[in-house]
Amino acid sequence: MSALHPIKFEEFKSGQRVQQYQYRSFGPTRINREWYWEDPLINTLLEQASRALAELDAFTLIVPDVDLFIQMHITKEANTSSRIEGTQTQMDEAVLEAEQLAPEKRDDWAEVRNYVQAINEAIVELETLPLSNRLLKRTHEILMQGVRGENKTPGDFRVSQNWIGGSGLKDAAFIPPHQGLVPELMGDLELFWHNEHIHVPELIRIALSHYQFETIHPFLDGNGRIGRLLITLYLVNKGLLRKPSLYLSDFFERNRGSYYDALTRVRESNDVLHWVKFFLQAVIETANNGKQTFESILRLRREMDSLLFAYGKRAENAQTLLKHLYRRPAITANDAAELLGVSHQTASSLLKKLVTDGVLVEVTGYQRNRVFFFDRYLGLFTS
Repeated sequence: MSALHPIKFEEFKSGQRVQQYQYRSFGPTRINREWYWEDPLINTLLEQASRALAELDAFTLIVPDVDLFIQMHITKEANTSSRIEGTQTQMDEAVLEAEQLAPEKRDDWAEVRNYVQAINEAIVELETLPLSNRLLKRTHEILMQGVRGENKTPGDFRVSQNWIGGSGLKDAAFIPPHQGLVPELMGDLELFWHNEHIHVPELIRIALSHYQFETIHPFLDGNGRIGRLLITLYLVNKGLLRKPSLYLSDFFERNRGSYYDALTRVRESNDVLHWVKFFLQAVIETANNGKQTFESILRLRREMDSLLFAYGKRAENAQTLLKHLYRRPAITANDAAELLGVSHQTASSLLKKLVTDGVLVEVTGYQRNRVFFFDRYLGLFTS
């Protein structure tokens, strides 16, 4: 139980600069305590965000085989969150296999695929265990395996000083807490997630938690991606989402300057109100966009079902192929033959029919090793 006094948003002090040997790091205020506010706009945004989230979550109950489509939400999040950190992979590349990409694109692609694996494994773990620092460390380890940053202690909190912006500690834009404080600060954060003795709405808790995580910057690399993933893991863990269907990276990327500015304003001006409003607005807009995506998926699926109904003997194979494409909307003739257990010629003939009917497009222009995209479906995640 937190014995610390409650914090009012309007009176919050974010922390203080602490003199180290040759630089000053930031020592943030612990957040595991009661929070309250006067600004009525917070209440309005909180209500709107909660409603939008509940409506989005309802779609995961009414969409048949929803897990097929959740995989594309996860791929989009992995791609967008990685792009904020500088990778160049596009969505149509993210759904390909490594050997289908130019060699110079494979490193960025590997980071995105690691992120997909990290999300999927974390979600499975949440079925039996609550959100914890141990889970974040394991997720970080998967994220960093075999890619840039693999030498920066994957799966462990940092034991050296890091910085944000600039080339080093002397010209850094922000220097997070000294490494000696990281275990204590992350322990406080974990207690805040599960503290039942305080009355703080879950969306406020995760808004504050994302700010605090990014301020602590507990890993040497990958903090942005893990901090954004933390939002989704928290919402799933607390039962606000049955499936991992909400990801804020797309909003944060489109409003990148405002996102970093809002986090910085808390540290420099104690303006936690501005950050919480920005965060809740992100939830509202993202959840509403997510609902529209699910509505579009349902429409497309009805159209596809009625089209394939006319395929006669080939309808069953076409349906099997489509189920695969909802999960990963790119396929080759070899992959299709293996998936369906048919000859290469039979698979090619079916793919050709789907191209003729406007379901698939072939973009390589090759004679061999051609890749077919379920373009209209992919477009729902790139518009």
